[in-house]
Amino acid sequence: MSSRYRLLEDALELPGGAKFYKCALQVNPSHYIETYRGQPSDGDAVNHAQAMIDEAVKLKIDVLAITDHNSVSGIADFRRAAQGRDIYVFPGFELSSNEGVQVLCLYPLDENNERLERYLGEFGVRNTSRSSDLIKKSFGEILETVQSQGGITIAAHVTNKKGLLENLHGEARIHAWKDKNLLAIQIPRDICDLPQNFRDIVKNRIPKYRRPQLLENDSTVAVINATDVVRPDDLGIQSSTCWIKMSKVSIEGLRQAFLDPGSRIRLNSEHGNLPSEGHTEIVALAWEGGFLDGVIVRLNSNLNVLIGGRGTGKSTFVESIRAVLDLDPIGDEARKAHHGIVRQVLRSGTKIIMHVRVHRPGIHDYQIERTIPNPPLVREMSGKVTQLAPADILPKVEVYGQHEISELAKCSEKLTRLLHRFMKRDESLISRKASLKQGLSENRRVLCNTHAKIKTLEEELAMLPGLEETLKRFQEAGLEEQLKDQHLLVREEQVLDSIPEHLQPFRDALECMKRGLPIDRAFLSEKALEDLPGRKMLSAANEVLVELATEVKRMSGELEDTMTRTHHRIDQIRSEWDSRKQQVAIAYEQILRNLQKFRVDGEEYIRLHRRIAKLRPLQKKHEHLKYLVKNSTDTRRELVVEWEDVKAKEFRILDQAAKKVSKKLRDRVKVQVAAGGNRDQLFNLLRTEIGGRISETIERLKTVPYLSLTQFVEACRSGTGELTRLYDIPPRQAESISRADGDVYMQIEELEFTPHTSIHLNTAPKGKTPVWKELNELSTGQKATAVLLLLLLESDAPLIIDQQEDDLDNRFITEEIVPRMREEKQRRQFIFSTHNANIPVLGDAEMILGLSASGEAEVGSACIAREHMGAIDSQTSRELVEEILEGGREAFEIRRRKYGF
Repeated sequence: MSSRYRLLEDALELPGGAKFYKCALQVNPSHYIETYRGQPSDGDAVNHAQAMIDEAVKLKIDVLAITDHNSVSGIADFRRAAQGRDIYVFPGFELSSNEGVQVLCLYPLDENNERLERYLGEFGVRNTSRSSDLIKKSFGEILETVQSQGGITIAAHVTNKKGLLENLHGEARIHAWKDKNLLAIQIPRDICDLPQNFRDIVKNRIPKYRRPQLLENDSTVAVINATDVVRPDDLGIQSSTCWIKMSKVSIEGLRQAFLDPGSRIRLNSEHGNLPSEGHTEIVALAWEGGFLDGVIVRLNSNLNVLIGGRGTGKSTFVESIRAVLDLDPIGDEARKAHHGIVRQVLRSGTKIIMHVRVHRPGIHDYQIERTIPNPPLVREMSGKVTQLAPADILPKVEVYGQHEISELAKCSEKLTRLLHRFMKRDESLISRKASLKQGLSENRRVLCNTHAKIKTLEEELAMLPGLEETLKRFQEAGLEEQLKDQHLLVREEQVLDSIPEHLQPFRDALECMKRGLPIDRAFLSEKALEDLPGRKMLSAANEVLVELATEVKRMSGELEDTMTRTHHRIDQIRSEWDSRKQQVAIAYEQILRNLQKFRVDGEEYIRLHRRIAKLRPLQKKHEHLKYLVKNSTDTRRELVVEWEDVKAKEFRILDQAAKKVSKKLRDRVKVQVAAGGNRDQLFNLLRTEIGGRISETIERLKTVPYLSLTQFVEACRSGTGELTRLYDIPPRQAESISRADGDVYMQIEELEFTPHTSIHLNTAPKGKTPVWKELNELSTGQKATAVLLLLLLESDAPLIIDQQEDDLDNRFITEEIVPRMREEKQRRQFIFSTHNANIPVLGDAEMILGLSASGEAEVGSACIAREHMGAIDSQTSRELVEEILEGGREAFEIRRRKYGF
């Protein structure tokens, strides 16, 4: 089996990281409706459980939790019904504390009934005959006991009379609410639907109820929907289910979700926060050869984080993505590093295989392959090689190596390109701009060619006055009358010689008609139209083209016959005229012999007539060219006006994009653009075309607040004085510029100054008075922070960055980068390598990939073990993060004690 098929099959068998599961966490057995609601049951326990499972599958519910009051007797029926189905069943029960507060208690999926009965016994529940009596333990004691048993709790119905917020009051409610073991509460709808007093408690707005937050603006306690489900139809009620993200359905998965609800829990009312449409993603990667030989990984569509010690292949992983996608690094240092890794670590002959999935206009999978140093190729999943390039599949993907973001921050032009993704794309404007650019270039070519022709004509016509003066002397000598027939013959010959030139357009038209036949009608064939509903209508066009071809063939035949007759008749006329020429020539030779007796050169007189006869028609041509210059100049004036207008409109769109970004990042980053900021194109043109000591001129032009190219060109054409007056250009340099060729001025008119983008970062801590600093005033880390915040915004294409924290301040990572990352990761794929625990832990990475290596990069090898692929709710992944990024449990504990946490 070829490597590309093995990649797909093997990769899909690997862990895919965390994803959202639809969960109903308060499902009851068959007796519940009769026991607690006094309504007749709808069947026996087995059928009830089977009906619940069937309905859950139908509604695409992934997880059920069975929570009978003080009993676990119904769990076995649900487990049996779920066998062989894609349904996970958490065993559990519901308890009422001695204060009357109801609590859902959930346990591991494989916990057996005997142990569950024992857990109930620890709460004093000996008779499990479906009693909802209060137990002797308090609310806080229930939470602590369940945790010690390896389970997890949810405060049920918190806004009802048996719920935490409604049942408890005063200090008892405060104490219960702030219990460190309270991780999740159940409410009937959305937080915003809660009564004001309860809503303020849940949102952490009341100081005496305040709980510690993982991140600012995140919930301090997990809020879920899990209404009592007593009939299968109840599963369809919006408040019966919610969405919980886990890498593997487990109690630890729930615990991690409850610890980080902002990232891992969505209510149905917030389901819009889940991507309704997927985004472009790199599904899997594999290597054959090189340092990563044999490595196969499956990536998550959200946040993927590569961790590992120095030299384990994280940069090789990132640069492999850049290599297979054939992307150029932005800066010189990044380019050097990339080529070094490709040459020394990936090495010649290494094959990189990437599985990509695009979602627009429809879901489509591709394989991109590259064998170093050959170019990449794109295959359909069938194996067929396409004509597509990687850029056609992933046009907006971005890859940044170590320190490359810092390089990006140094270049205004590259910063401007970052704003393009926020611009509203106007296809008509793009098309018009390209058309104008081409039109101006073509117009310049016409004007330059025409001016060159005029110059040549004027050089030739400059001889005409002298020739005519010489002719006048011959005429005064009496030669006009004697040689009248001969010089008239010269004029006649000029007439005959001009006939082919006038016939040429008709010969060209005939050739054009011949080339157009036969007309290609394959696009109107039955096969080409067979899938189109309007094929009968469209097929009528075939008959029209057949008629056209017949008519054109007839007309071209007639035109060819006419041209043949015309040439024949012209040849006859020429033959008749040649006979007349011979007769005149005999008389002419006799006249010349007579003139020689008086030492008069009659031949020179005739040659003079010939030259004048050739030059005089050029006067009309000269007038026509002057007219053409005037028309082309007028056209150019209109084109230049429109060119400036299009550039201004494009800048306004860019300016709106900058304001949009500033609004999205308000209080943290401000982006401003200035038109005409980069004038290097003009300065380079002046150095090349004008030359000399032009540096003073360039320095003067740099200081002009807003330099209008149109006004500058007008001043150039006006002369030295205007250039000096408007721009304070030294007279000698102004004179050199004003003597430049017209082509130079037209090139200046066609220039397009790139805007200057400036970024300001608020360096003050959150909540403090803003301190805005421009990029060039910031530290390397602060610059990278400002740029990275832009990179994280508004794109559906993958973003891959190698060790971004190398250039970032820790405070900014926690306060700025992580919150933005958490918000955007549902809309796009991130692949980051890092040594900073805040990225995978606070960012709640859906996939953590732990790399390990043996030997040096040039001769060793790296690997990613299967057990080191997963999210933080995977024990092995969590231990790996603790070991690699925190320095181990002991080091973390020492720091904790030293900080006094």
